[in-house]
Amino acid sequence: MSSLPFGLAGVMGWPVAHSRSPKLHTHWLEKYGLLGAYVQLPVAPGKLDVALPGLAALGFRGCNITIPHKVDALALVHEVDPNAKRMGALNTIVVQPDGSLKGFNNDGFGYIQSLLDAQPDWRADAGPVTVLGAGGAARAVVLSLADRGAKEIRLLNRTDAKAQALAAEFGAPVKAMPWSERHAALADVALLVNTTNQGMHGNPPLELSLDALPRHALVSDVIYVPLETPLLAAARQRGNTTVNGLGMLLNQARPAFHAWFGVMPEITPELRRSIEATL
Repeated sequence: MSSLPFGLAGVMGWPVAHSRSPKLHTHWLEKYGLLGAYVQLPVAPGKLDVALPGLAALGFRGCNITIPHKVDALALVHEVDPNAKRMGALNTIVVQPDGSLKGFNNDGFGYIQSLLDAQPDWRADAGPVTVLGAGGAARAVVLSLADRGAKEIRLLNRTDAKAQALAAEFGAPVKAMPWSERHAALADVALLVNTTNQGMHGNPPLELSLDALPRHALVSDVIYVPLETPLLAAARQRGNTTVNGLGMLLNQARPAFHAWFGVMPEITPELRRSIEATL
């Protein structure tokens, strides 16, 4: 067993009962023989300013932050990683040795790594990218693609003004296009990304014709319930390589686990199967 003292971490949100993070981190704690636990931390809206300062007092090494607290947490930590500041949201908090809180956002890292896991020779500058949606997930995806060298990112959202605001904030290489042009926006792209909730369990499928999409384009969806959305099924059937949202979930957890428990964990087929079995 590890000589480190008992490590405590968790996921803070409302609700959190659906989160796969406890199963994921518990798997790694057991695999690496570490003394610790990862627990659910249900914190209702309006209570975050009370809950976060309690992490250090309760002996936590940190926590994940999920909906609806990812933006509000920015103002409640002592230090924010520059990348998280640009994304405008946190998904990880690490308690520092002096008890202060530092906020990070590993969603972009997780997303890029999920693409590389599916296609090791993937390059962000292989061609234009079309991203659907302009919420928190889109922010992480767009910024990380730009940082990796994407030269043209076409951003479309059902509310056009949100896409325009995001494009104005981020600047080149991001350009907003009207939602009505989403079918045509697939022409000559190397990557298509859905960051909307369309196609998620309980939501209607994404209304998108893939006729203009090149067969070599990678098609990715940040949704992982279900593992294969109608978009991914349609893309796979026409011969495109597809990537679901599970890889993003698994990969974003790795740097957080490393920060809390001192080990950079691996994503094994066994781990992936155990999480898939819960979906």
